[in-house]
Amino acid sequence: MSEQKTLSNQLVKMAIEIGPLALFFIANSRWGIFTATGVFMIAIVISVCCSYLIEKKIPILALVTAFVVLIFGGLTLVLNDALFIKIKPTIVNLLFAFALFSGLAFKKLFLKIIFQGAFNIKDAGWRILTYRWGSFFIFLAVLNEIVWRTVSTDMWVNFKVFAIMPITIIFSLFQLAVVNKYKK
Repeated sequence: MSEQKTLSNQLVKMAIEIGPLALFFIANSRWGIFTATGVFMIAIVISVCCSYLIEKKIPILALVTAFVVLIFGGLTLVLNDALFIKIKPTIVNLLFAFALFSGLAFKKLFLKIIFQGAFNIKDAGWRILTYRWGSFFIFLAVLNEIVWRTVSTDMWVNFKVFAIMPITIIFSLFQLAVVNKYKK
């Protein structure tokens, strides 16, 4: 019963994380980028609220992402300019990279602080993961800039939904070797 509840909780968490992006994609394909942006903003707020109700806390990454979505989504809608929602992933990824690399510079391992309950690894492993994730976030920021500047809005939305998630999952899986190597 406990394993079934854990699986159920993981599926709910995944739905909370992926739900806003899926709704963004669906709304964009039916009504366009501006309606999709509004739907995304509402969905991200609901997602953060659901996270709080389930976990009794709001993960910092979700909070930062929601804040940036609301700012850039709001700018998109108020100024009627899709540029702002398109650069939102760039800004979020650069913020995460900056935070991780700043932490390294000041000898703070933010990934360890955030994920310590999930992984019990040595500080050397956390440093490697921090460097890799910081670099990965920069890669995603650059990739987003290239894509939104070179393809249509609909293609950019497809890229955001169907490319970024698999790229991130694949990158995450490659990090398991570090987790295994540096287990305590």
